[in-house]
Amino acid sequence: MEPSTGGADLETLSQVVARVRHNVERVIEGKPDVVSAALVVLLAEGHLLIEDVPGVGKTMLSKALARSIDCSVRRIQFTPDLLPSDVTGVSIFNQNTREFEFRPGGIFANIVVGDEINRASPKTQSALLECMEERQVTVDNATYHLETPFMVIATQNPIEMEGTYALPEAQRDRFMARVSIGYPVEAAEIAMLDSRAETNPLDDLESVTDAAEIRKLSAIVASVYVSPAVQRYAVALTGATRRTDELTLGASPRATLHLVRAAKAFAAIHGRDYVLPDDLRDLARPVLAHRLLPSVEAAMSGRSTSMILDGILASVPVPDAPNRA
Repeated sequence: MEPSTGGADLETLSQVVARVRHNVERVIEGKPDVVSAALVVLLAEGHLLIEDVPGVGKTMLSKALARSIDCSVRRIQFTPDLLPSDVTGVSIFNQNTREFEFRPGGIFANIVVGDEINRASPKTQSALLECMEERQVTVDNATYHLETPFMVIATQNPIEMEGTYALPEAQRDRFMARVSIGYPVEAAEIAMLDSRAETNPLDDLESVTDAAEIRKLSAIVASVYVSPAVQRYAVALTGATRRTDELTLGASPRATLHLVRAAKAFAAIHGRDYVLPDDLRDLARPVLAHRLLPSVEAAMSGRSTSMILDGILASVPVPDAPNRA
């Protein structure tokens, strides 16, 4: 059996997460589940896709999370004329030294906020593939490694189709989770009117942790125990998405890996040094749904990927909850 994560480590993680959560919720009110999902992805060393209609706070959530951590932050506004070199960087000839010098692009930061990612061309979107998966950039046969932590938080509007390019499956698969913020409840919207009558709470937001501490917390998350039974359950869930006739594209092996990594972070945030089957079930929608494509028949009958996934979760047997000895 793997070594247990120390109780003191989990207590430290809980304290830091509470500080970051409180900071973000000063800006994003009444959406605790969305904030929790963002924190899970951060600690699991993944990337987050925020998809929703305009004006619900997608960019605000991204900026609030970025400002809560004392690390390098870059914002890239994705537009149709954005070039791949604007993202990754470019080699420029220096007349004085008579040599080529590399000028880093917007991707060289600990947290990269990609606003309206689906407005860039597929060529520019593909510039993110190597960065997100391998955490490195290759320009002119030279490879440049990205510092950790490294997290891409991308936003997109699923309603407006004019001037947009749908994210290809390979790009969506690199996002650990997709969340939708949704409209606020009435009380939260009224509170927002009061809190933003004179100032923007984002302007007063200060960092409550730093990159070094996030790296330590990610190491704690990585050591969370996953029993063989839970591993088999994760594989059974993703395997079921590949066998059903209702989906033309099921979850990839990368999706299985992301599901387990996210479950480790979810367990650690809840004070456990081991993963429960319920952790996988709670994270199945945000981690798996955006990777799936419904069949024509399922789409015509009004079956969404979330509905199909709910059916799969109900059909796959749940193993007994493990415990640490």
